[in-house]
Amino acid sequence: MELRREAPTLLELCKQLAIYNVRYIGNVEALDLHLLKDILPHCTIDQLTRIEDATKGRDLSPVTDDLWKRFYENQFGVDNTNNVIRKMKQKRIVFKWRRLYEAKMKVIEEEQNQIAKKIKQRYEESEAKRQSRQIRLCNKVPPSSGKRSFYGGSGSSNSCSNLRGNLMKKAKMEYLNSHEARIHAAMRKNALERKSFPTQSTPRSSKPNNFSGNSLSSSKLARPGERK
Repeated sequence: MELRREAPTLLELCKQLAIYNVRYIGNVEALDLHLLKDILPHCTIDQLTRIEDATKGRDLSPVTDDLWKRFYENQFGVDNTNNVIRKMKQKRIVFKWRRLYEAKMKVIEEEQNQIAKKIKQRYEESEAKRQSRQIRLCNKVPPSSGKRSFYGGSGSSNSCSNLRGNLMKKAKMEYLNSHEARIHAAMRKNALERKSFPTQSTPRSSKPNNFSGNSLSSSKLARPGERK
């Protein structure tokens, strides 16, 4: 015989639909506790917090307290959870696990903030030391942008040479504009004109020519005598 599968009841279909859309659930004041026990275990921490905050006219801790205990144990460990239970038994007090979870998260957040402040403070101190080192280095006289000389002089020697060069140029200009320089320039100009236009030399006397002619004739006359 074939076994027929029974169709789900309307209540089961509603619970499945609520579980599937649990992220949209808010106020559950009108729902029975036995329905909430089937639906709320499927919530995350944020979803369960939203549902409890939205349901202001009803205490959901009979259903949600065990869920918050499970969240606490998963987040902070079994040993921490057992330690909290032992302290509550010793002091004969009972706290809701949601409050314990929120208080523990606040303590961890404060510890993390303190650690972050210490890290930030150490970073600022190291940054201040680095800045002070840079300031000390900048307080030194920076070398000139000019190149070093052959003898190891720095930019100061170049500045001195530039100053001397400017003084020499100034002195030269003053000399060229002076009366004495004009006189010297006129003298050099006259000397150049004399070289370019030389004067004609006086004609030589004819005596050397006569002398040379007589000497030639006498030499010619002397030749026949030598033959004698």
